[in-house]
Amino acid sequence: MKSAIIGLPGSGRQSVFEALTGLPADQAAKAEDRIAAIKVPDERIDALSRLYRPRKTIYAQVEFLLPDSAAYGGQPHREQALWSRVRDADALIHVVRNFTDAGGAPPRPQKDHLALLQEMILADLIVAEKRIERLAQDAKRGKKPNPEELSLLEACRRHLEDEQPLRRFPELSSAKLLRGYAFLTAKPVMILFNNPDDDDRLPDMAEGGPAEKRLVIRGKLELELSQMNEADAAEFLAEFGIRASARDRVIREAYDLLGLISFFTVGDDEVRAWTVRQDTVAVDAAEVIHSDIKKGFIRAEVVSYGDLMDAGSTAEARRRGTLRLEGKTYRVKDGDIINFRFNV
Repeated sequence: MKSAIIGLPGSGRQSVFEALTGLPADQAAKAEDRIAAIKVPDERIDALSRLYRPRKTIYAQVEFLLPDSAAYGGQPHREQALWSRVRDADALIHVVRNFTDAGGAPPRPQKDHLALLQEMILADLIVAEKRIERLAQDAKRGKKPNPEELSLLEACRRHLEDEQPLRRFPELSSAKLLRGYAFLTAKPVMILFNNPDDDDRLPDMAEGGPAEKRLVIRGKLELELSQMNEADAAEFLAEFGIRASARDRVIREAYDLLGLISFFTVGDDEVRAWTVRQDTVAVDAAEVIHSDIKKGFIRAEVVSYGDLMDAGSTAEARRRGTLRLEGKTYRVKDGDIINFRFNV
C-alpha cells in the first residue's frame, strides 16, 4: 500500500511525514521526493511469533511518499510533474493546516482543502479532455472508439466541470476501463488536519463522501513522540491523553479506507502478514504469496487467529475442528491463518 502525502505550503506535511515514518529531518531531501516503507504494527503478529518462535517475523508494510516541495508553487509544469508522481499512489493523505502559522495567520482549513482539491480536479479534467479529444480524432480516421470508455470519460468530465471529485461516484472511481488514467480525485483520501498541541478537535467542515476520511494530528507533538524510546513515548501518550500514535491511527484508518485486511502464514521458519483487499478469494490470496501457489492451488487450510490462540497449536485446532479446508472461492477474512496446499 502506497500513500502520497500532499498539502499546501505551510501545512506541515514535512513534519507529518517525519512523524509517520520516524525519519529525521533531512534538509537536503526537501528538494527531492522522500519515500519510506514502515512496518504495520500488529499485536497478532507479535503473539503468533511468541507461539511459533520462528527464525523470521515479517510484518506487512506501508509506503509513504512525500513529493518534492518545489513541485508546489503555482507553475503549471511543476504541478503537472507533482501529480504525475502522485498518480501511482493507492491513496492520498491531504495535510491541511489547522493552526496559526508563524506569521499569525489563522487557520482556514475549508479554504485550504478546497484550494488543493480544485488543483487536482483541474489536473484530472485535463487528462479526461485530452483523451476524449484523442478518441474523437481516432473516430475521424475511421477507428471506432470503445463506446463504454467514451461514455465513462464524458461522465468524468461532467462531474469534474461541476467541481466534484470522482471518488464520490463509485461507478467511475471503480471502473476498470478508467484505471489506466489513475485519476487523482478517484483515489480514496484521508484529510489529515494538522492541529496545534492543545487541540485535538476536528474543524467544522462540510462532510465528504464514503471514500474520504478525516483525522486530526497534532503534528509537532507527534513528531516529538516519533523520536522517543518506547518507555518515554508511553509516558508522553498518557500525559497528553493520546490513545494511539498518529502512525498507528493513520495506518489503521488507511486500511479501512482502502478496504484492506491481513491474513497470516505461520511456521517454525517464518511468521508473516500479508495484505489483501476485503472479499479476496483464497486462490487470489495465494497469488499474493507466489504465482505458482495460485497455479497449483488444491486447498487452503484455514483457522481464525482467535481460534488458533485459544487452541494453542495447529494440531489442537485441527482436533477441535476449528481448522478447516476451504476451496478456491473461499473469501479470506481478516486474521485468518492460512496454509495453502498446492502442486505444480
